[in-house]
Amino acid sequence: MPILPGRKVKTKRDYTGDPDEFRLTLVEHLEELRDRIIRAVVYLVVGWVIGWVLFPYLYEYMTQVIDRAIVPNLPKGTKYIEVVLNVTDLFMLKFRLSLTIGLVIVFPFLVNEVWGFVAPALKQNEQLPVKRLAPLSLFLFALGAGFCWLIIPSAISWFVSFSDSFPGIDITQTAGSMIYFILKMMLAFGIGFQLPLVVYALGAVGLLSAEVLVQYWRQAATVIFVAAAIITPSNDAFSMLMMAIPMVILFLLSVYFVRLTQRKKERLAAAEEAAYVIEPTPEDDEPIQPEATDEEAMNRRGRSE
Repeated sequence: MPILPGRKVKTKRDYTGDPDEFRLTLVEHLEELRDRIIRAVVYLVVGWVIGWVLFPYLYEYMTQVIDRAIVPNLPKGTKYIEVVLNVTDLFMLKFRLSLTIGLVIVFPFLVNEVWGFVAPALKQNEQLPVKRLAPLSLFLFALGAGFCWLIIPSAISWFVSFSDSFPGIDITQTAGSMIYFILKMMLAFGIGFQLPLVVYALGAVGLLSAEVLVQYWRQAATVIFVAAAIITPSNDAFSMLMMAIPMVILFLLSVYFVRLTQRKKERLAAAEEAAYVIEPTPEDDEPIQPEATDEEAMNRRGRSE
């Protein structure tokens, strides 16, 4: 393809692992950020299409799970029905639910784009522990979403049990609202379970130490409970505790792994320091004779004559 006059050709530089040799200009940073945002949007669109295709099957299955959690726990004579207030709500319901399903599916790819943007700012010895976060992030996200799915039926049954205090009241809600609530809860739990990775990454690059984390563990636990209260879409104490307690346990595990990483760094630093120590040779042990002055040299020459 011919190059037009005045047109700049963008060349891709390979990352060598050293951020000092890979310094980008402000324009290059913005171009890199733009490209990754575009890819993230493409991932989200693809996930939305997949969610649109899977929507009928997931909607039927999740509706059955919700009915099994609600109907048996209703007082005698209480009805539970779902309604649609407007004709346009049907399309918007499918759009929102399929988009949320797609976001849950492509979330690991979005995390990978974030890692790709941050990687050039880290040195090569800092990248190795952080690189392990990508598969671990997928595992923790699936763990959080799966844990949420396990406790959701019990949570719904617990909420429905309060209907005994209101006899003669039927439960009527918009169609799909419970499914949307469950998907948001699963997404919130998956994101919340990423907190240990953030702590470990900060410790791996040297911004946090295990000693500081242990010293301020009470403050960290308080922050975790506040974050759980903000992240959970239901804003109830039950959901907050179900998220905060596992997050505190994962936080303590991340402190343990930060300590292991620090010990490994200390051993490597000690080995590198020992490699640079120069051992003295026998010649180095001999005393250094001072240079003779001109007067001493003339006296020696006179004695020799």
